[in-house]
Amino acid sequence: MSEYQYYEFQAIDKPLDEADRKALRRLSSRAQITATSFTNHYEWGDFKGSPRKLVERWFDLHLYVANWGTRQLMIRLPKRLVDQDRLDAWLMGTDLAEVLEAGDNLILDICSDGEDAVDRGWDDGSGWLGAMAPLRADLLSGDWRLPYLLWLAGVESGSLRDDALEPLPGIAPLNGGLQAFAGFFRIDEDLVRAAAEAPANAHERGSSPMRLRTVIAGMPESQKTAMLLRLAESDPHVAAELRSRVRSALSLGLGSPTLRSAAALRNRARAIRKERETAAAARRRDERLRQERLAEQARRTHLAALRRRGKDVWREVEAEVGRRNAAGYDRAAGLIFDLRTLADEDGAMADFANRLNALRKRHERKQRFLERLRDLA
Repeated sequence: MSEYQYYEFQAIDKPLDEADRKALRRLSSRAQITATSFTNHYEWGDFKGSPRKLVERWFDLHLYVANWGTRQLMIRLPKRLVDQDRLDAWLMGTDLAEVLEAGDNLILDICSDGEDAVDRGWDDGSGWLGAMAPLRADLLSGDWRLPYLLWLAGVESGSLRDDALEPLPGIAPLNGGLQAFAGFFRIDEDLVRAAAEAPANAHERGSSPMRLRTVIAGMPESQKTAMLLRLAESDPHVAAELRSRVRSALSLGLGSPTLRSAAALRNRARAIRKERETAAAARRRDERLRQERLAEQARRTHLAALRRRGKDVWREVEAEVGRRNAAGYDRAAGLIFDLRTLADEDGAMADFANRLNALRKRHERKQRFLERLRDLA
């Protein structure tokens, strides 16, 4: 296969109606189209549509994978629920992403052209978007750990100065969506682990149901009524907006968090990498020793069986040599080396030498066999 491209789109806030699906079908006769998705792959040729235009008009998420290393994720976000200035500021240190305006929405366009991906094995692109889809709802609800990972990509690339401070005190707890995102865009796993050693927000450790109840109960009645009306009208963003309000309220009064520098995160990542490599080396060493012990046990069992057979082994040697082929010569030589080990252990080397010399004389014309015995005295 000379090339491969995978396209997947997902509608979350508003399902596609019949007219939408017909319009999409005109772009591709073989795509899988449902009320919430559009999926297709190409081994020859290209997609006729514009992914950005499809996201602007119909879809909230788009994922693209090409076998030459390009990977892309687009996330459409309602402007009123996202702090665009904050998002732009966090992305200043990385070339991995940009924010595009599309009417009442913003499109977070994340794209990587890592050429090293070609050497990392086959990836057909399926499964990734489903794993990362929850990140959109997290971001709309005030969880900024996804933009933090984009900032972290700038730390990895070296585009951020050593004294640049992280935008959050950490990204713990690291959920499945964040892990999938870091894996999809190949962000250094040790750097991600370093960032995940601290929680994103101090209140994340103690958001008990009682505290949540207290925050919600303290909201003005007008706000609660307005949210309930929007919920009744099927506004898809009410839950995210409520979670964002609760998150902000829980963060009040916690003081300024302790932030780490880009240099500190890089140093910690190097330490984690060293610890991981040391542990991996220890596991390999332990496994090698285990295999060696098993091999030695098997060898001792084999030698014990040969010892019990006594002179019958020499007759087997003769039979194998008599086959006059490479396999027979190899088996005969192996048995002879084992017999030498037993003779050495039993103090019977003189008898072994006599039998070996006699064997060599009987088969002195079989040079290929004798070559296998060169290492024997």
